[in-house]
Formats: sequence, C-alpha cells, structure tokens
Amino acid sequence: MSRFVNVAAAQLGPIARNETKKQVVDRLLAHLHQAKRMDVDVVVFPELALTTFFPRWFSEDISDFDCFYETRMPGPDTQPLFDAAAKLQIGFYLGYAELVIENGVKRRFNVSILVDKTGTIVGKYRKVHLPGHGQDEPWRAFQHLEKYYFEPGHEFGVWSAFGGVMGMALCNDRRWSETYRVMGLKGVEMVMLGYNTPVHNPPAPEHDDLSMFHNHLVMQAGAYQNGTWVVGVAKAGSEEGIEMIGGSAIIAPSGEIVAACSTKGDELAIARCDLDLCHSYKSTTFNFERHRRPEAYGLISSQRGAVVPWA
Repeated sequence: MSRFVNVAAAQLGPIARNETKKQVVDRLLAHLHQAKRMDVDVVVFPELALTTFFPRWFSEDISDFDCFYETRMPGPDTQPLFDAAAKLQIGFYLGYAELVIENGVKRRFNVSILVDKTGTIVGKYRKVHLPGHGQDEPWRAFQHLEKYYFEPGHEFGVWSAFGGVMGMALCNDRRWSETYRVMGLKGVEMVMLGYNTPVHNPPAPEHDDLSMFHNHLVMQAGAYQNGTWVVGVAKAGSEEGIEMIGGSAIIAPSGEIVAACSTKGDELAIARCDLDLCHSYKSTTFNFERHRRPEAYGLISSQRGAVVPWA
C-alpha cells in the first residue's frame, strides 16, 4: 500500500525590511489556510521566512540586528502559526533566525523546524553550509554575511513524521552532495529545504544567467542520487532592491520536477508524493548496501579543501 503525503511548496514574495513579523505571519497563515482547502498534509516555507534577508547588510554591532532573530519558538509573533496547525490539522516546515543564550553567551543560528499536525515541533535543524563571507566587503553591491551573523550547525538529522522519514536542509546546503548523502544513509524519504538566493553573484557575475539552472540541478541530482523527494522553496522577487530567484519546486526520487511555482510572489505548488516511490531507487540503482564503497571515500570526511596529490 502506497504512503502518500500531500505537500505544498509555499513560496513567498519579497519581505520588506520594515514589514512586521505579524504582517509576515499573516501571509504564512494565508498559505496554511489555502493549503488546507487543497487537502495538504504539510506546508514547506522558505529559509528566514519571518523577515527580510538581513545578512545583505553589515552592522559593526551585531546586536543591532537582534530584532530579526527569534529567542523562542513559538513566540508571541509565531504562536498563531502553531495554533492554526493544530486547528487545521496541517504540518509545516519553517526557516528563521535563532538567538539562544548559553552560559551567558549569545549564539545565533540559521535554523528550520518541522511541526506536525498537532502544532508540535518534532525536529529542528541548524544550517551547516553557511555561504558568503564573515567580514564587510564594501566593494559589493550588497553583502552576504551569513558567516558573520550565524554559527554553523554540525549535523544532518532525520525525523519520523507524516508517515515517513523526513529531513531538513537550508539554502546553500542544497549545493553540497554530502547534505543529501548523509540523510540518504539515514533512509530519508523527503528533504525539505528553504532558500533565499540572489540572482547576482558578486564574486562570479558570469554565473548569474545560470542561477535557476544551478538551483534545480543540485536539487534534482540530490533527489535522484539518494532516492528521495526534495521540496525546495524560495523567498523570491525584488527584496530591498535585490532580485531573488524563485523556482520553488517539488522533485520526485526520479529527479523529475513534478510541481513548481511560476511566479516570484506568494504562491503554492502542490504535489501528491508517494513515499514508497523512494524504494524503487533505494533498492536498485542506489542500493547503498550493495554498491557503495566507503573505503574509497576517506578524503570526503578527512579533508576540506582540494589538494592535488603531486603538488
């Protein structure tokens, strides 16, 4: 008997810097209600879905931007999302900025959570692959300071939810094959990931025209090579003058895009995902137990940068 999960990729259009979290949450609630009317089980929101993408600006005092972080979840601004999830019996994935105090020290992470149909948090993930740079670079038209505003996470987890094995990732994680493979080795059947990706890449502007191609390429490859569904969801459009890609998509274990957003605004793309389809790939071409050769992969975990052996 097939295990079906109805999933909505809940793309957001731009969020202005002066837009309140209540205003943003109202947009998320509209997505939840629309998704419920379409018999959706789980809604996937973007990365940093509660605010504008604030790492595009530099502040010498990092605490100036504490207003963009959540110190608890749910909090006063986000409680309505959890209440709606429980009332509507619909789950969601949400990306946001987290600020915690440990041993008197403030720590900041780019995180996502998975919430079930009772409004209960069943999983939290801290972004591992932080892109960009850690210091102000005035030559750029805009900054990409995730390495300044966040610490990296250290693990790719999976969780039992919605009748299957669910995984989470965020934005730049999707570009690294290790992201999917670690979760694949844990039997993942659906990877949910939100992203905020500018069209323009200041260090490599020659890549700009390929931004959407690369976006789909890495998610489709990750899905196929690990026999898993991938749900990638954007915050898109012109945000504070910076053009962000859309292209939110639901990708099958075959690597095929089965549903996608066509605009750069608030939009739902919905698919009925058969989790048992994963088995067709996990048990044949990508039967890890039969075909993988971990004894040949040592460099992947022991070495960070590329080193020519004879250099």
